[in-house]
Amino acid sequence: MQILVIDDDHALCRTLQIHLERANHTVAVAFSAREGIEALESKPIEVVFIDLQLPDFSGLDVLRRLEEIESEPFAVMITGTQDTRATIEAVRLGAFDYLRKPLDLDAVLVTIEKAAERLRKPVSKQVTTVASVEDGPHEIVGANPKIIEVLKQVALCSKNRFPVLIEGESGTGKEMVARVLHETSTPGRPFVGINCAAIVATLLESELFGHEKGSFTGADATKIGKLEVAADGTIFFDEIGDMSPDLQAKLLRTLQECEFERVGGTASLPLEARVLAATHRDLRALVAEGRFREDLFYRLAVTTIHLPPLRERRSDVPLLARHLLAQVTKDLDKTVEAIEDGALRQLQTHDWPGNVRELRNVIMRACVFARTEVITKDDIVSSMEGGVPRSVEAPAEIPTLREVEKRHIEVALHHTGWNVSRTAGLLGISRVTLRKKIKDYQIAPEYPVEANRNRKS
Repeated sequence: MQILVIDDDHALCRTLQIHLERANHTVAVAFSAREGIEALESKPIEVVFIDLQLPDFSGLDVLRRLEEIESEPFAVMITGTQDTRATIEAVRLGAFDYLRKPLDLDAVLVTIEKAAERLRKPVSKQVTTVASVEDGPHEIVGANPKIIEVLKQVALCSKNRFPVLIEGESGTGKEMVARVLHETSTPGRPFVGINCAAIVATLLESELFGHEKGSFTGADATKIGKLEVAADGTIFFDEIGDMSPDLQAKLLRTLQECEFERVGGTASLPLEARVLAATHRDLRALVAEGRFREDLFYRLAVTTIHLPPLRERRSDVPLLARHLLAQVTKDLDKTVEAIEDGALRQLQTHDWPGNVRELRNVIMRACVFARTEVITKDDIVSSMEGGVPRSVEAPAEIPTLREVEKRHIEVALHHTGWNVSRTAGLLGISRVTLRKKIKDYQIAPEYPVEANRNRKS
C-alpha cells in the first residue's frame, strides 16, 4: 500500500518507514503539516498516519483537508498526549483509527490490514455534518486500547441522538462518559441526571415527569420534572437497573411515544431530550429474571458502551494517578507535585474493586498524609490500608468501616476548617449527606467558634 507518515519526530518516522517497507509497503514521510498536505496532493496515498501535534498546524487541520484530496486516503491519528476531545473530534471528522504513542508496530500493521480490507470491500460513504467539539471540564483519561475504543464509540454515538446504554462496574466513570457524550453532541444544552437508586420509587415519578398542583397530598404547586428541564439537551438515568417496574412501564411509553404527562395532568408534553442510561448491573440477566422489562431494555440499548474495570487496564493506572493528583491537590490546596515510581508500581499491583473512584480516594488520602511534595510508596500503602498516617501506630485490631469513614470525614473537615460545602465536594457527597454523617458519628469541631464561622462559608 502507498503510505504517508506525517510527524515531526524523525526517529519515529524512520522506524515506521523501515518497519512498513519490510512488510512490502511503500512509505513516504513528512515532518510538518504543510509538507504532508503537499505530499497528499502530489501523489496517490492510501493510508496516512498523522501526528496530532505538528509544528505548524494541528493534525486535525490536516484531517479536515483530506476531504479536498481526490484520493481521500484512510487517516490514522497518532499522539503521545492525553486529549479526550481531540480523540473524539478526530473520529467525528472521519479518522479511520486512533493510535497512542509509543506505537505498537504490530497494531500499526493490523490497522493497515483493516484499511486494505476496506479498500477491497468499499462501503458507501455517508455525508455527515459534524459540529466542532467544545472544550469542557470532563476528561476520559487513558491510553489503553480498551479506553481508546470507548472514545471511538463516544465519537460515533455523538453523530446521532439515539439512546445509549453505558455499562460498567461502579466507579468506572459511567457518568463521565455520559457527560462527554453530551458535550460532544449537544454542547451548551442542559444535562440533567437522575439517580434511580437514590430516590424513593414513589418520589421518582414526580422527579422525572413533574406534577400538577393538587395532584397528591403535599403537591401545593406545579413542579417541572427532569424531562422538561432537560429540554433539547440530555436526560441521564443513572443506575437504571434499580428503577421500579411501574416506572419502567411509564418510561417505556414515554420513549415509544416521545411524549409524557405530568403526574395529575392531562396535557401531553414532547420528549425532546436525548436519553442516556447507565448501570452497574447485568440488565440482560435482570430481563431473564423478570426484574427488568425486555422491551425497555431494547429501547435503551440502541447502542451500548461498555467501560472496562480498572484491573483490565492496569497500564492506565500511572496516567490516571497523575491526573487525579492534579485534581486532588487543587481541591485540597496542597503542594504535592509528584508520585514516585515505586508508589506508582504499588498502585498497579492492586485489583481496584472500586475502580477509578477508589483510586481517587487513595490518592486523596495519600495527599493528606504526605510529609513531602512527593507521594512515596509508604504513603500509598498507608492510604490503601485505610488512611492511617505513618506517624500513628496502626491499631491492633482491624477498624470497622464505620470507624474508617468517621476518621476520613474528620480528616477532611479538619483540612477545610469545617467548611461543609467544600468538604462535601472533596468527599463526593451532598452537604445534606455530610451533615447527617456528622450528626450520626457525633463529630464535633475542635474549635467550635472558628468552625461555626467557617461553616457558613
